Amino acid sequence: MSVTAPSRPPGAATRRRTRPRGRQALLGWLYATPTAVFVALLFAVPLLLVIRMSLSKWSLLRGDQGINAPDNFVKAVDHRFFTESVVFTLKYTALATVLLLALGLGLALLVQESSRWNNLLRASFLIPSALGLASASLLFYVLYSPYASPLAPVMDRFGLTFLGSPTAALISTTFLIVWRYAGFYMVLMLVGLQGIPADVYEAARTDGASRWQTFRKVTLPLLRPTLALTTVLCVTGSLLAFEQFYILTKGGPDNSTITVVQLIYMVAFQGQNDLGVAAAISVIVLLALILINALQMRAFRSEES
Repeated sequence: MSVTAPSRPPGAATRRRTRPRGRQALLGWLYATPTAVFVALLFAVPLLLVIRMSLSKWSLLRGDQGINAPDNFVKAVDHRFFTESVVFTLKYTALATVLLLALGLGLALLVQESSRWNNLLRASFLIPSALGLASASLLFYVLYSPYASPLAPVMDRFGLTFLGSPTAALISTTFLIVWRYAGFYMVLMLVGLQGIPADVYEAARTDGASRWQTFRKVTLPLLRPTLALTTVLCVTGSLLAFEQFYILTKGGPDNSTITVVQLIYMVAFQGQNDLGVAAAISVIVLLALILINALQMRAFRSEES
């Protein structure tokens, strides 16, 4: 006599499979909630406030006095230092980006192989990255000083100046940034280099490729995702430069080293105390950053295709 197993209600197995998935989804949302709250409070809310300020007559002392769009954007573009600050920021960004990426890649290639001396070199190149940018700027401010610097006798004898002319101030500040961040970009490049399979290099050597051909045809194409990341980071950081120029040059000499972020600070807190115009410049900078980063990512994707 056969015994027939009791039949299960239709959909019971589906409900049992759905419950664990629902619990996992709920658990995932619970894990993501602190980050979402953090992003909302420290990014989304300030961003919406800046956009609201850019559309309003908003004084530092009097607060919100009502909508006046698009007057703030007109005043921002017509500001006497707006064009000069944009040109200088782009010049500094191009110079710093080229030097940092080239030096970072060169250092990564230098210390790519793991050995005792290379480990020492890696640590030596990375040590400046542990120093805060403001602290590094103060350190170089003393180094560049014609009075307190250990190089003061040499500077006085040969008439050298590190911050006395627009070109010297730009080069001196760029040197500080390269010294500070070269090790950081070396690490990023090194991670990308170590992600390239050794079999690819072995095949290139078997085919008789020279070092330069291997670098140009193998290393650079496979390193393109890392180059895209480092380029975006470097360009964004350079366009938002503030501390180094504020500490070293204060925008001088003759207002020749004012960056866009310095201009925002000046309009908001020095003299005009106009938060509305400062917010309008901030919105312009944000839109420019989005556009520039989108163009960079599109350029790297088109090269990959």
